[in-house]
Amino acid sequence: MVDTKIDYTMILRRYDAEAENNDSPEAIAAKMLPTDAALKEVASAVLYMKFKEVGPAVTAALQVHEPLDIINKGLVAGMEIVSLLYAQHVYYLPEIMMAAKVMEVGIAIAEKQVPGGRATKGKMVMHAAEGDPHDIGKNIAAVMMRAAGYTVVDLGKDVPVDDVIASVKEEKPFMVSGTALMTTTMTAMKDGAAILEKEGINIPYMAAGGAVNRDFAESFNLGIYSAKAPMTPLIAEKVLAGYDWKKVREEWDSIVGGA
Repeated sequence: MVDTKIDYTMILRRYDAEAENNDSPEAIAAKMLPTDAALKEVASAVLYMKFKEVGPAVTAALQVHEPLDIINKGLVAGMEIVSLLYAQHVYYLPEIMMAAKVMEVGIAIAEKQVPGGRATKGKMVMHAAEGDPHDIGKNIAAVMMRAAGYTVVDLGKDVPVDDVIASVKEEKPFMVSGTALMTTTMTAMKDGAAILEKEGINIPYMAAGGAVNRDFAESFNLGIYSAKAPMTPLIAEKVLAGYDWKKVREEWDSIVGGA
């Protein structure tokens, strides 16, 4: 016999499912979109991947805001929401790549109004390890680095170690990163780091990708680890602030805690 005095809806209630349902793009956007109307339109164009609307939105915003504010407080702000949605598994790879393209269109329009162009925080060389044809993780991390204001030299996938070294020498980045999805290719990053150290180029060498773990990344000098794409800008910020690869390792947990 069923006790009619018991509220079974409270017993069977799925609070985790309700929380997931509340994490919609609209719900998160309501908390994070700029309050300024013009910047909100710009950020929304990125968030909702509106290719046709980003140009008019940026053009309208230029009538009332400085170009760099439109980039940082509008376009980048929208991409930050996209990154959060990706981290929470609300958005996936297609959404983040499309949003990045929308952001790039908007930045190109706004940059034309900046005398001398937009300043960069710093330059990073990125690649997928030699022998590895998988570059999805690298592509996502590159999007997030560009959105955060960095210049990314993207060498692509299956990049020979010698080409990585040559690019580092030419571009003089503050950090280099490699990704590997295959255990047979991840040692290329260790080899690259050894060559850089031998030649006196002691910049952090970030190792990432599905085949890589923290133990491997920290098994060789210069090596640091990134478990997922949103961690990369957080680590980059510390490197620019003066952290060497040893200090990044020491404080890794606190650095990436907000990713």
